[in-house]
Amino acid sequence: MKNGAVISLVLALFMVVEISKADFTFDTPTSLGPMINTSTTEGPSCVSSDGLELYFTSDRAGGSGSWDIWVARRETTEGEWGTPVNLGPPVNTGQEEVGGCVSADGLSLYFHSDRAGGHGYTDLYVTTRKAKSDNWAVPVNLGSTVNTAVQEHAPRLSADELELYFSAYNRPGGYGAADIWVARRATVNDPWEPPVNLGPIVNSSADENFPFISADGLLLLFSEDYGGPYRPGGFGDIDIWAATRASVHDPWEVPFNLGPMVNSPSLDTGQLISPDGSMLYFCSERPGGLGGIWGDMYQARVIPVVDLSGDGIVDSADMCIMTDNWGTNNSLCDIGPMPWGDGIVDVNDLVILAEHLFEQYPPAETVEVSEDDNAGQVELERGQILVVTLESNPSTGYSWEQAESNQSTLMQIGEAEFRPSETSEAPMVGAGGWEIFRFRAVSAGQTPLMFLYRRPWEEGAEPLETFLLQVVIH
Repeated sequence: MKNGAVISLVLALFMVVEISKADFTFDTPTSLGPMINTSTTEGPSCVSSDGLELYFTSDRAGGSGSWDIWVARRETTEGEWGTPVNLGPPVNTGQEEVGGCVSADGLSLYFHSDRAGGHGYTDLYVTTRKAKSDNWAVPVNLGSTVNTAVQEHAPRLSADELELYFSAYNRPGGYGAADIWVARRATVNDPWEPPVNLGPIVNSSADENFPFISADGLLLLFSEDYGGPYRPGGFGDIDIWAATRASVHDPWEVPFNLGPMVNSPSLDTGQLISPDGSMLYFCSERPGGLGGIWGDMYQARVIPVVDLSGDGIVDSADMCIMTDNWGTNNSLCDIGPMPWGDGIVDVNDLVILAEHLFEQYPPAETVEVSEDDNAGQVELERGQILVVTLESNPSTGYSWEQAESNQSTLMQIGEAEFRPSETSEAPMVGAGGWEIFRFRAVSAGQTPLMFLYRRPWEEGAEPLETFLLQVVIH
């Protein structure tokens, strides 16, 4: 391939690259235990802003008839959940009440129901109270601006109470059978404006269901629905996906799968993250549960990726990587204040890194390529290290120079290393060797990786050799 054609191809590839972020992982999910889980249904939940109340759906004994909303409480955020209590009437009826979502101040509760008097199969409702010690008032239908003749369900309220996310089946203007929509209002005293579809970046021909918006408004979680169609790249029956955005005013980026630690070959859905960003809660039908339509409720701690270099320890090398990317939006280094970052590498990220200084982690897996892989493709998992080894002879004045690459997808770690071909401590003068480059797979997407072998001072001269690799990160 001619060098000019190679460079043109690289520039064209950059125009079509899709990028998504995933700068956090999870520990092994654990069941919430028999106090919460039973052989009946336990479904989509909500944790209060102080982390001391867990609202969830269940058809266990002691309810009002069908699926009811229950609440369990605990003394501290590290404590065990107490015995769940049915919210009772007027919230629960003999019909279906699902997906209780409590506001940050604890005074409003949104849910969906198929009770009489609605506009469609299920509608969105809100109940309020004047103080946390008061009983919930008679629920109010959100009206025809939000609800339609189809099925609106699974409401999620933003922390500032100005955005209401929900799923809707077959609502006009959607992209699949079930899409995610958002209604907005200027203040908490204003009515909800007509809902807007989140668009084709988030919604697809598959089903997007049970949305969740993080407390900082920068992370969106959702899952698929029974029977599919499912999004490509999943791990099982129904998977949990996520999308991020740099600020609440920016569009959502391409969604990514939460991976096999969370998603099993069975159903995984009903997801949320605690207000402090430390814990993922979700429902799963994975083996070992007690039963029910959505399986059992589980939790998994959210872990920021702090070993930036992937060498197995958080140390000065990671500090250097962070300072080299200071003030940028590099997603590998953007790990605070929440694990998914806030769109800029700054003191919030340095604080998180410092909290984990000198901690040890399993070294990142390494994938190696050489000249034999030129013009080929390599596939990586997020977090893996790509090692590129190219023959070189600096004594001739030639060296490998990396052309433009997408650092937000594949980030170079440190400077290139030269390894002489001689094994002795004093290699022969003029002997060649290898230049070694290391990269960290930061986020899902595709990016070309190109190197030019040339003399740096010969501006405009054609490179003697070109190495091009297409990198696909999952």
